Amino acid sequence: MKNITLGNSDLKVSRICMGCMGFGDAGNGQHAWTLDEEHSRAIIKRGLDLGVNFFDTAIAYQSGTSEQYVGRAIRDFARREDVVIATKFLPRTREEIAAGISGQQHIEQMINTSLKNLGMDYVDLYIYHMWDYETPLYDIMDGLNRVVKAGKARYIGISNCYAYQLAKANALAEKEGFAKFISIQGHYNLIFREEEREMAKLCAEDNIAMTPYSALAGGRLSKHPGETSKRLEEDSYARFKYDATAGQDQAIIDRVAELAEKRRVSMTEISLAWLLTKVAAPVVGATKMHHIEGAVKAADLVLSQEEISYLEEPYVPHRLVGVMAQNTPAAAKDEHVWSTGNQKIEES
Repeated sequence: MKNITLGNSDLKVSRICMGCMGFGDAGNGQHAWTLDEEHSRAIIKRGLDLGVNFFDTAIAYQSGTSEQYVGRAIRDFARREDVVIATKFLPRTREEIAAGISGQQHIEQMINTSLKNLGMDYVDLYIYHMWDYETPLYDIMDGLNRVVKAGKARYIGISNCYAYQLAKANALAEKEGFAKFISIQGHYNLIFREEEREMAKLCAEDNIAMTPYSALAGGRLSKHPGETSKRLEEDSYARFKYDATAGQDQAIIDRVAELAEKRRVSMTEISLAWLLTKVAAPVVGATKMHHIEGAVKAADLVLSQEEISYLEEPYVPHRLVGVMAQNTPAAAKDEHVWSTGNQKIEES
């Protein structure tokens, strides 16, 4: 597995990041495909054996049980210093705001809970899961800087934000001497390329690593026409993100299938090989052994410029969907958007 330096950090990460949203106690989540601990551990171990050292989880995934499963597996199968662990925190709840809990206090509580779940003293990357329109940006950046200064996180990242928000946050951090965001985890794949408009340009200029989620569009970029799966049939959130543009996206999916047949590889390998020409390390969810095995193979697949252009040519602009469409100043007043229990943030 090839490694890369993650943005403006000294973190050496595998080109594939294992997304751990599918791991955890299914009773604490919304997904029929959520894996129990035994099967989660098997996939984590397989990833480690294949050279994956970068793992992404969140306190919101199955009420913290994803973090717990990941932490126990890493303790059993790897040395802590050999892996890069990322986890995420959500904005303050309505109850916390009413109780007067500050952004700084909220972040301290969140990181302490995540570290307890993981059974670790620190995380390598602590990610701001989605923009908090109800909390001053200074409080967020100050709170995150305190976490870094305390040694509880080596670096900080952000997810689900606009380019202007990332630029604004890092400008404030530079002004105040706070830690800056070194990575962005946004929604980006072959059939949703809106990050290329501004975010990719900002990241290229400032050496901010892109580690996108939904790398395979909820399985759409890995299935031949007619193929289905429990995920495709039952993932209502992915349908919310992609069904409206299914017609225009199919032309791209067909080209992925065509190139996969021509190159004698899987559609997963073609789709991820394309994405790997654009970003540092995509977050790839794995709930079956072949998911992580196919993702790892993609890191060694080199597409020609002609193949890249062929895949990109049918793309047409898409409207904003998913978390970014939901998380607006108006929606921020609705606490269910970011409840830290059985929440609605879904990203794979």
